Amino acid sequence: MSWLKEVIGTEKPIIAMCHFQAMPGDPYYDKAKGMEWVVEKAREDLIALQDGGVDAVMFSNEFSLPYLTKVRTETVACMARIITELKPLIRVPYGVNCLWDPIASLDLAVAVDAKFVREIFTGVYASDFGLWNTNCGEVIRHQREIGAENVKLLFNIVPEAAAYLAGREIESIVKTTVFNCRPDALCVSGATAGTAADPEMLRRAKETAGETVVLANTGCRVDTIEGILKVADGAVVGTTFKYDGKFENQTDVRRVKEFMDKVKSFRK
Repeated sequence: MSWLKEVIGTEKPIIAMCHFQAMPGDPYYDKAKGMEWVVEKAREDLIALQDGGVDAVMFSNEFSLPYLTKVRTETVACMARIITELKPLIRVPYGVNCLWDPIASLDLAVAVDAKFVREIFTGVYASDFGLWNTNCGEVIRHQREIGAENVKLLFNIVPEAAAYLAGREIESIVKTTVFNCRPDALCVSGATAGTAADPEMLRRAKETAGETVVLANTGCRVDTIEGILKVADGAVVGTTFKYDGKFENQTDVRRVKEFMDKVKSFRK
């Protein structure tokens, strides 16, 4: 039995994304609507996800496009405010993700008592955001320094919109990441949010990872989730829960229920 049962309450969990609208400092922040509107949209999505039956949620600044690899202070502050206002409504375990900054994600996790973070902790990439480097040793030391050693680390080892500069095979990435960095989970992604991970890559990652948890990180749909869960230990799901399955829309509780009914039937 993995840590998923202890932290989230079930094996083969579905971690649902609660995407925050653009916030102060983001290029597409709506100043006329202000932060109260951002909080309200997050509240609506959280309620829909929980009413639909998801196992956990992950709060993310998904609409802070284009993303930074070093997140600015105002973004972390705004995310902390939103999550704090939502706390009385939260009924499931939750994590956070400040795209694409592991230090900021851990700082936020400590501030709001999150159980896990997802980030790019390892590797060097050519990406839409430029040359993308990481320093896992520094991040893990920071994790210990701020008292976040119990926060589970979900390593996205196939980042969206990026390619490993070394062109390594997935087996090599999994083996060395597990050996050197001791991740709590490995996340396998497609090219963008809403784009499915390569099923063959997911299978190879899981076969190589041993006892380390492997999650499908993008592009899960109601018609594919059973096949995905036969391979992966769980999934992170966002876009398919939204109206018409479109990234820019809000959460449709009916789509969430349909999806989770399929998952719960599979788990039985």
